[in-house]
Amino acid sequence: MCGIAGIFFKDGQGNRPVGHALVDMLDGCQHRGPDSTGFALYGAGDDHLVLRFLVGEGPEREAAIERIRSILSDFAATPVEERLTGVTWRVTVAFAGDIQAFAYALERGAKLLSVGRRLDIIKDCGTARDVDRVYGISGINGTHGIGHVRLATESDVRPEAAHPFWATGFADVAIVHNGQITNYWKMRRALEQRDFEFRTENDSELIAVYLADQLRSGASLNAALERAVEDLDGTFSFLVATGDGLGCAKDKLAAKPMVMMETDELVAIASEEVSLNRLFPGRQLNTSEPPPGSFATWSRSILP
Repeated sequence: MCGIAGIFFKDGQGNRPVGHALVDMLDGCQHRGPDSTGFALYGAGDDHLVLRFLVGEGPEREAAIERIRSILSDFAATPVEERLTGVTWRVTVAFAGDIQAFAYALERGAKLLSVGRRLDIIKDCGTARDVDRVYGISGINGTHGIGHVRLATESDVRPEAAHPFWATGFADVAIVHNGQITNYWKMRRALEQRDFEFRTENDSELIAVYLADQLRSGASLNAALERAVEDLDGTFSFLVATGDGLGCAKDKLAAKPMVMMETDELVAIASEEVSLNRLFPGRQLNTSEPPPGSFATWSRSILP
């Protein structure tokens, strides 16, 4: 049992309290996953590429950073800004090359949590409040974001096993997921035959790469989700975020919960209504649960 949450501010402004909202929402459903918490946060972005690595603590940290610096140099990626926080190193680089080749090379030498011009994934062991205290999530503004609380059932409690997962090799695509994909290996082998690489055996990473491939091929996010509902076997509710939008999907059995609310200003989605109540304490909310086999998207591109 895990919990997911997402928020999308419709005006597309990069100064909305995305971090604060997600901390509150995930705190509301923390009972669904007390082991680790993660956030995929989307800001206004620019021409630079934001990379976040898991570098640990102690002596191994400097060795990890030196390996990363060497790969950055090999790809002529020039560091513009860098910051150590918790067990992660965030570095912004000027880079104009092939992002997929660059990302694969980085991941062979380091633990890469996310790549994007707007995306930054922050995740660690502990609760939403624990992660917030270390990384200052509540103070991060942006346009939209997704988050996840995890109950470890199939792997250790480690920061790299926490969610969200980014689409390995693609910029600005991230997933949070509650459920299980039963045709995982069939779909993964099909993607690997096309030279895609994976860093985990987590089915959330598979969903992210599958959708990112659809988007790169020219599909809209809406069309990619429609196909995903048909191609993915299992029970699932997931949220996907891109640089421009947010999407949700549920399998045809609808075994995994998802509740949403939409106003003129925002869209908020979570595993439980208590998370939505945290956004508007004391107010009666008009919420709904997406029906089985459904999907929906919201995009900055359709905004005035």
